[in-house]
Amino acid sequence: MTNLDARSAATGTGDRSRPRAVLPALCATQITSWGIVYYAFPVLNPQITTTTGWPVGATTAAFSAALLISAIAGIRVGRIIDHRGPRTVMTAGSALGVLALLIIAVAPNLPVFVAGWIVAGIAMAGTFYQPAFAALTRWWAPDHVRALTIVTLAGGLASTVFAPLTAVLADHLSWRNTYLVLALILAAVTIPAHALALKAPWPKAASAPLHARGGAGEVARSRPFWMLAAALTLSAFAVFAVVVALVPLLLERGLTTAQAAWALGLGGVGQTLGRTLYAGLARRTAVTARTVALIALGGATTAALAIVPGPYTLLFMLSVAAGMVRGNLTLLQATAIADRWGTTHYGRLSGLLAAPATAASALAPFAGAALSSPLGGYPALFAVLALFSGIAALVAVRAAPTNTHIADH
Repeated sequence: MTNLDARSAATGTGDRSRPRAVLPALCATQITSWGIVYYAFPVLNPQITTTTGWPVGATTAAFSAALLISAIAGIRVGRIIDHRGPRTVMTAGSALGVLALLIIAVAPNLPVFVAGWIVAGIAMAGTFYQPAFAALTRWWAPDHVRALTIVTLAGGLASTVFAPLTAVLADHLSWRNTYLVLALILAAVTIPAHALALKAPWPKAASAPLHARGGAGEVARSRPFWMLAAALTLSAFAVFAVVVALVPLLLERGLTTAQAAWALGLGGVGQTLGRTLYAGLARRTAVTARTVALIALGGATTAALAIVPGPYTLLFMLSVAAGMVRGNLTLLQATAIADRWGTTHYGRLSGLLAAPATAASALAPFAGAALSSPLGGYPALFAVLALFSGIAALVAVRAAPTNTHIADH
């Protein structure tokens, strides 16, 4: 094998290591998995609590527990993908997702309902962004930013497609039967797609950068890694708390429920738009500067929402701007490992990096709601969240690797 052939096998630049079916398949499965396992719940939860009498806090806690479980399980999932590829993990995750929805749909009591969401958490770890990112980063490197952007653009459509579909189903069916129908859709789309499209040979990992030659364990114990993890965790907490608290904030500003919902929806549009800009940003900026700037921009948009009382057109524009930053932050986390330490141990390191951020995003809605009252309202909460992002940006300054050479960039 020539040196060129060897590099192609390692980085994904050869035809053999870029199976054509992978990208469209992962686009379809990300839309379906996120749309059904994640976004259907907030649509159905009011009907669930009304018909069962279960407390809203308890059902929401079950959903948050799934996110926490996914953060923990994601570490192991990443290690498996590094060594064996994504096919088995993502196919099994799809099957577990179907099983979880079936358990949830037929749950006779709250403990069984919670058990279903625990299973769903494991399914999330095997089917959501992290395993998809690991697959694309290995198969598409060094051009993986383009592939990651395409998949996250598709994933951004999950709520657009499945929130209305879930609402339509719920208008004609019980929440239990709605989940049964969604389980059938999940099985029909994701299990065969993962089983058939991800069967291509798993290419060897690229050689590790000089500063990462000690292995994934040494990188994971390094100060830059933990500084980066801390920065992304603080940022994730602030960002997800803002998303959940935006509607109550705008209601306090005097907007109607419909206007506040439109502002939230436009934030989703901004998120998609922001993701289309990330590749150009990545080409023109250094990794540490990009990280600090995006986290700081997240804090700036949050601070603006805390300060600006109106008019609603300006609030809509701020919601779009905040969404654009969120879209970039998703891709920032997806590329953080490869940009600093290469793709050799991407799955394991990405799982470790994402775990605390995912946990923070799961806890953020509860924490935001709990803090809003003692702080005196949502504007003050947004000011505190902006401060969190500011601290995160300062921490990110300390996350620069000691050696910025990347072997496969």
